Order: sequence, then structure tokens, then C-alpha cells
Amino acid sequence: MKKKLLILVIIVSLLFSSTVFAATEENFDAEFEFLGRVAKFIKANYLYDLTYEEIIHSLYNGVFNDLDPYSVYYTPDEYAEFTSEMSGEFSGVGIQIVKEGQNIVVVTPLYQSPAEKAGIMPKDIIRYVDGVDITGYSPEEAAKMIRGPVNTTVVLGVERNGMLIYYSIIRDTVVISSVYSEMMEENIGYLKITQFNENTAELLATHLSDLLVEDFDKLIIDLRNNPGGNLNEVMTILDLFIPAGPLAYLVRNDGAETEYVSTLSIQNFELAVLVNGGSASASEIFAGAVQDRKAGVVIGTKTYGKGVVQSMYPLLNGSAIKLTTAEYFTAGKNKVQGIGITPDIIVENRLRVEEIDTSAIPVFNKARKPSVGTVGLDVLAAEMILEILGYGVYDPDGVFDENLNVMVTDFQRDSGLFPYGVLDFTTQDALMKALEDYQHDDTVDLQLQKALELFR
Repeated sequence: MKKKLLILVIIVSLLFSSTVFAATEENFDAEFEFLGRVAKFIKANYLYDLTYEEIIHSLYNGVFNDLDPYSVYYTPDEYAEFTSEMSGEFSGVGIQIVKEGQNIVVVTPLYQSPAEKAGIMPKDIIRYVDGVDITGYSPEEAAKMIRGPVNTTVVLGVERNGMLIYYSIIRDTVVISSVYSEMMEENIGYLKITQFNENTAELLATHLSDLLVEDFDKLIIDLRNNPGGNLNEVMTILDLFIPAGPLAYLVRNDGAETEYVSTLSIQNFELAVLVNGGSASASEIFAGAVQDRKAGVVIGTKTYGKGVVQSMYPLLNGSAIKLTTAEYFTAGKNKVQGIGITPDIIVENRLRVEEIDTSAIPVFNKARKPSVGTVGLDVLAAEMILEILGYGVYDPDGVFDENLNVMVTDFQRDSGLFPYGVLDFTTQDALMKALEDYQHDDTVDLQLQKALELFR
């Protein structure tokens, strides 16, 4: 423990010794050299075989495991993947995760991502990835297992409300476009912000300008499942909507307080802000400012409760440290961390994904292509899915009989597949996709409806 604390003191004193990281490079080199000597000593004397890089990685992780869930050490490969994701496009399922205790927890699925379409929800605990128990894994280790090439499948075992649910998700290219817009009704505009990236304020200004051609004065801003992002971007955007006055407060590790203020002279729009349990960090700053300044109404369900800010420190060897360096408070100096924002009007959306219990449906293992006469869990999975989809399958028993052959053939025909009654791999994937679509089809967006109702 003393060794761990010593390394912690070295790293923390290093990172906060100057506001300009480049000015500390000489000190950093010396301290990193110390860690290098420790790693060499371990490699020379440790019983088991470890590479030098594995030892360095373990030394850093030993420190960060004792910090908060948002402080992370990235190896060079992990940091390269992180920066790639931030560029706006990557291959995977599209979820933001964090470690809480020994668990990997979903902060939010990204908008229109494979994970969102499959039914992954904020606060879900990911227990298994392709059958591997990931309890105790770091977010980076879990992310490596979840990512993969386009059109490949990953099976996530997710715990929700004490129940274990398995999702078979086809990976795809996840494109992060942070702003979407449309006119909802004659005088009501709609902006969806999926996250606050470095160009979100610029994108939003363009969308807003396009919408203003329609001459409206009421605006719905949708921050549901927005995990947050760049602090400066959200402040720039708030300055477009909140009249002059405080927006938020930031308290740094040394106790220094920064007040963020708006300079807008006149508020141009009536605002309704939509939030849910996947709205975190910068989204909560936004909702808190609207609520505390009484600039609009916040609608939905309680937000995630992430009120801390991280700084990224790239290191000389290509790795990086993301460290929690400050906590923010709303315009009314209300705490967000661990608490969240309670909407002015609480409205819950009921999704089919919440109403249909898929936890008992076995996972297709892609080991065979069942047909008439086959017995097994893959047959049972097909029966259960077809029953949910409304095909004539009753009392699923895992036996591929003539009736199931007819139903599989009908499903294949309806899905544009070759209709021959065999549960080939394409049909298995199509069944999973159809189940995902069914869970999200015809869902009444009660939160959006409430906002429209208030504006009419």
C-alpha cells in the first residue's frame, strides 16, 4: 500500500504542478524514469513472466483503481482508440460505459446505435461479453471485447432490475453526429443533441439558422441519452438560450471557483428540455441552467448524476491519463454528482423493451442450422421470438416440427429471405433484428408529447 501511495503522490503532484502540461515535461521524464526503474526491478525479480509494458500498465492501474470511476489510465493503444472514437466514427455497438465497484455499467447507448436499437439502457450492468464474465474488468478491457468489425455479432449479458438479459447485437459503423433538427409543428422547433463534441455549438447554430426560416418561437431541446462532453461547448450553446446571468459553477481541486455566465440580452425562445437517466454531465449542466434560471421547463425522468469534470493529459510514451479535476454545480449552486436533476414535470416513457421479458430467450450460438427434426435451445429461441412477433407458434418446446417449419418459411418470406424453412445463420440474425425492431416499434413518446402539449 505504501508503494501505491508513493506513486499516487508522484503522479498527482506532477499533474497539478503547472497549468501548462508542457512545462512539466522535464519533471515528468524524471518521474517516469523512476517508474521505469520500478518496472525493471519487478521484471528482474518477479516469479512470473510479465512484459515491461504489462508491468507499467499494472503500476498505473494500481493507482487509478483507488480513484473515482471516471479517472482512467489509457495505454497507447487504448488512447489511440479513444481519440478515434472522438473523431466521430468507429466500429462497434455504441455504448458509453463506466466502472462502478467491480461492475461495468452503461452510462448511455449512443443515439441510433446498434446498442440503442437492441434495447440496451442506462444503468444496465454488463455481466457477460460473449459468455465471458467481465466482473472486475476495466472499462477499457470491456470495450476491447465489445468492439469489433462491422457485421460481426457480440452477445452481451446484461443485468437489469435483478434480471439477466442477453442481447445479440450486430456491430456496425457508429457515426456520431451530435445535432439533429426538425420542425414539429407550425411554431415549434426541435433540436436533438446527442453529445457535446468540439463542433457541437457550430453545428447547432447551423441547424438553428435553418429552422428559423420557419419563423418559430418555441423550441424543444432533446438531451435524452446524451452522456455529456465538452464543457466549453455546452456553455457556448447555453449562451444562445439563457438570458444574462449565471449558468453554472466549477469548483477545482484547489478550491478555486469559476462562474460561467450568459451574456444574452433577450431570451428568444420558450424552452422545453427533455431528459432521462442517460442524460449525464454536460447535459445536466444544461438542464440545471434552464431549470434554475426558470428559462424553460425540464421534462422526463431523473438524470444520471455525473457532476464531475475530467481533464485529459497525454503522456510522452503515447499513453494518457484522464483525471477528475473539478466538480460543477448548477446555476443555483445545486449539487449534481450522485444526485442528478429532477425534472419539473416527471414523465416516464413505457417501451416495449421494458414490457417484454426477453431474459428467458436462449442465445443463438451459430453452431448449426436447425431444420425439421432438430431439438435444442436454438430452436427454442426461434420459437419464442416468432411467438412474440405474432407468428403461429404456441407453447415453445425446443422441437423443430412441421408447424415451426411453416412459420420460419413465412418469416423468411416476410423478411425478403429465401423461404425454405431452415434456420440458417442469416435467418437467426434476422430474427434477432426483428425482435429488436419490434421492441422499439410503435412506442408512444410521452415525454415529447408532453412538451408539445405545453406549447400548444
